Amino acid sequence: MNGSRRLSPQEIADVLRERIRAGELRAGDRLPTQAELADEFGVERGAVRQALRALQDDGLLTNVSKGSPPRIAEQASARDEPQPTMVALASRLTAAFSAQHVRIDAACLTAESLIPALSEPVRLIHGGSLRPQRIDVRILLPSRDIDLAFPVPVDARGSGDPVHERWLAMRNAQGQVLRHNLLTLRSHGIDVSVSFRALPFTPPVKLYLLNGQEALMAYYMVMRREESTDDGVLDMYDVLGTESLLFSFEKATGARDGVFVDESQKWFDALWETITSDLTLS
Repeated sequence: MNGSRRLSPQEIADVLRERIRAGELRAGDRLPTQAELADEFGVERGAVRQALRALQDDGLLTNVSKGSPPRIAEQASARDEPQPTMVALASRLTAAFSAQHVRIDAACLTAESLIPALSEPVRLIHGGSLRPQRIDVRILLPSRDIDLAFPVPVDARGSGDPVHERWLAMRNAQGQVLRHNLLTLRSHGIDVSVSFRALPFTPPVKLYLLNGQEALMAYYMVMRREESTDDGVLDMYDVLGTESLLFSFEKATGARDGVFVDESQKWFDALWETITSDLTLS
């Protein structure tokens, strides 16, 4: 299915994982035999066995070690329980990148969660397993000129706020890395666009919109923490965005989720087109 290059066990697992998530394979269904899967993917049975074991470890398959083909686990058909952003976002983005026209919109404090989450679909595109024709990414980040609600020093703020300077350096560096990683995909003949706009406020939640079909939302939980720097210890109120629980809403699930996705998209588009401003990552 991929020309002369054979898929790795991880790539086979990714394809089967997406079929399960998309509902092509439902709870209780039997998979094809290992021989049939090996023939479909053009690999040896050993690669198929490794892929099936990986899916079993993820709780998606049962009876992998039995003589008959494994079955899709019962929990695979249900909505995933909320997981930390660092865990949940990568698989959602990888699935979204299977579309021919990939559209990712994000409103967040920094690109801290997006960079590792995008590494897998970027890797699969470079490896030839995924090949979208077009990728459009739009990201809303807080403006450098506003007084952030968080992160902020515990004590009164003054000029030259080191906490704000730390956040700004992270925002700019992570945004530049994200843009660079995505633009490298142009070498595969993919039309890639990456745009940033500046929010005039601190977003209380992070929101990711995938292909107009799914909305992922997580609350920023504010906490007091300290961080050591070369200039001393920063005592601040901050958030750990990668650990915040990510809630998924999909149009395919039903009308209620569909309305949430549509309204979230309208909210994002309205901000993008009205009160936000050009953002320079420097």
